[in-house]
Amino acid sequence: MCFPTILRLLGLFLMVFSFSMLTPLFVGMIFLSKESGPFYYSFSLTFNVGLFLWIIFRNHQNEIKMYDGFLIVVLFWVVSCSFAAIPFCLSAGGNLSLVDGLFEAVSGLTTTGASILENVDSLSYPVKYYRQQLHFVGGMGIIVLAVAILPILGVGGMQLYRAEMPGPIKENKLTPRITETAKSFWYIYVGMNITCITLFWFAGMSFLDAIGEGFSTVATGGFSMHANSFAYYNNTWIECIAMFFMILSATNYGLHFLAISQNSIKYYWQDHEFQQYILWLLIFIFIVVWGMEQYSTADISLIKKLFAVVSLATTTGFVSEPFANWPVFIPIVIMLGAIVGGCSGSTCGGLKTIRLMLLRKQVQRELHRLLHPQAVVRLKIGESVLPYYVVHAIWGYVAAFIGFFTILLIILMSQEINLVTAFGAAVAAMANAGAGIGDVAVNYYELTGISKCFMMLAMIAGRLEIFTLMILFTPMFWKN
Repeated sequence: MCFPTILRLLGLFLMVFSFSMLTPLFVGMIFLSKESGPFYYSFSLTFNVGLFLWIIFRNHQNEIKMYDGFLIVVLFWVVSCSFAAIPFCLSAGGNLSLVDGLFEAVSGLTTTGASILENVDSLSYPVKYYRQQLHFVGGMGIIVLAVAILPILGVGGMQLYRAEMPGPIKENKLTPRITETAKSFWYIYVGMNITCITLFWFAGMSFLDAIGEGFSTVATGGFSMHANSFAYYNNTWIECIAMFFMILSATNYGLHFLAISQNSIKYYWQDHEFQQYILWLLIFIFIVVWGMEQYSTADISLIKKLFAVVSLATTTGFVSEPFANWPVFIPIVIMLGAIVGGCSGSTCGGLKTIRLMLLRKQVQRELHRLLHPQAVVRLKIGESVLPYYVVHAIWGYVAAFIGFFTILLIILMSQEINLVTAFGAAVAAMANAGAGIGDVAVNYYELTGISKCFMMLAMIAGRLEIFTLMILFTPMFWKN
């Protein structure tokens, strides 16, 4: 473990990250807001700490190894969330505690979207914009952005990329060099943001609202510019645009790259994970629409029902209708959609469709082997045979997810939170879905400090897909 190199790289990352605190200053200038001080102080502190680390360790330029990559990723997420909380603690009327400020920052950067704020509409324009910008920065991963500029920093990036990117199969690269892959993803990501923002603006949003909601939509985040989320707009066109981009961003960005580079959409329909993802969406939509027809007398439009399912199944967490109040099992079904999540290599959270698809194939194989014990049945995706270590890793991940989720659920219930609320909060944190049910259907302000701390840990674990965080707590990691 090369700690001087790790600290040098951490300093460089912090200096890059600090510049994200300058854009709210320009928003404040445009809207004549007096909330500029917190962002100036936050930028100065973050940049100077990063500069200090870089100066101290600037002569250490060893190549980072796999072990270093895991530690750098976790360290930077924890440190960046800590510095990102400073503006919330210094602004927002000065009424946020350190824990609440950290909760809002972690929720923003991990694109969870679970807000601690009771009245978003009362915030100043710079703070409202800053919340949404955290989603934009965290959407494709701060580390992936840094990988794109690592040649300038003089450090290799493959280890960081493998530790950061979601999904069970991380070795595949779309371009010969990993930095080019990261850049390609970011070009697509920025392009989708610009397109989404433009369409929101044309559909009737103010320009600042369009920017903020666009950041959150493409990042599948969930923070909104208004306390009522998308119910504030009451605009069918806006909801349809949001659904389109939520689904698009919950799709593997590798497919977007192929479709754009080859000028063909056939790659979407040829991808088995995407097919399964759309099938899951249709199943959840059918159950919710059928359930509402059977058990609800409320006059809720089909678009509102579709929006609720798509928003949670992509782990975004926008709300255009308070689905937590819908009858019987329907809110639970919608939350289960968040656990499934979207595709690997996307901005969304959850277990990911490909894992569940492979688990289903594994169950089918075991059933086949019960009838034919001597048969050799290989797991395939299309014509490709999967190596056994991928299947084993998926079982391990799902077991870790269930274990982590169960522990979090028990901890939340130990804080005198009822089962429905605890379940919704646990799903919102672990799947980075944001929206909850029960007492956290609106916000998470009433949770205890202990509950908030463990939810923050769960958000980071969910964003880094658990193993990246868990591995730091194994003796074997530190012995090597």
